[in-house]
Amino acid sequence: MTKTLVFVRHGQSEWNLANLFTGWKDVDLSEKGVQEAIEAGKKIKEAGIEFDVAYTSVLKRANKTLNYVLEYSDQLHVPVYKTWRLNERHYGALQGLNKKETADKYGEEQVHIWRRSYDVLPPAIDDETFEALASEPKYKTVPKDLIPRGENLKTTLERCLPYYEDHIAKDLLENKTVIIAAHGNSLRAIAKHIEKISDEDIMDLEIPTGKPLVYTLDDDLNVIEKKYL
Repeated sequence: MTKTLVFVRHGQSEWNLANLFTGWKDVDLSEKGVQEAIEAGKKIKEAGIEFDVAYTSVLKRANKTLNYVLEYSDQLHVPVYKTWRLNERHYGALQGLNKKETADKYGEEQVHIWRRSYDVLPPAIDDETFEALASEPKYKTVPKDLIPRGENLKTTLERCLPYYEDHIAKDLLENKTVIIAAHGNSLRAIAKHIEKISDEDIMDLEIPTGKPLVYTLDDDLNVIEKKYL
């Protein structure tokens, strides 16, 4: 019996539109992002995919995307679980900076390495920024030593994978159909694991905003088919 796992990267955010590094900054969807999320819900309904459970991060752009997807696929009854472990990669001190201006300052090659390499960390946030982050209500139950000052894809995977294995994989093995509405890098991290993508090849994987990605998995959660709606 096959299992179904659906990824939806949140719709375009206001900072995506402004070309800013976003990470853990809790920014909203743009008007285009809202429409992308609505269209994702309609495509899922048209495909006849019915979910048993939904997972998302604690960031509003992913939360709202999931809400629109469930609303427009007539599945608002589906239980939703939110976790910081599915947050976007933390871009450290780059968060809030314009990507083009940062490339002009540090060089396009360095910024490309920060953005796309598997194991190179960005510059870390300072103590004041870290304390402000740790004091946000959404992270009050998270031990401070687990809150990052900056992440690469490797450390993002190390954060996401235990939650995937303990909760999402468990649901899939119980033949539940699962949707994850999250972020480019948290979804790339899980995709790396389930697709068995190498450290080098993961740099080239891009998951578009608001476009449902449907995985069909076997009994051992190996990928049989992967397609976009």
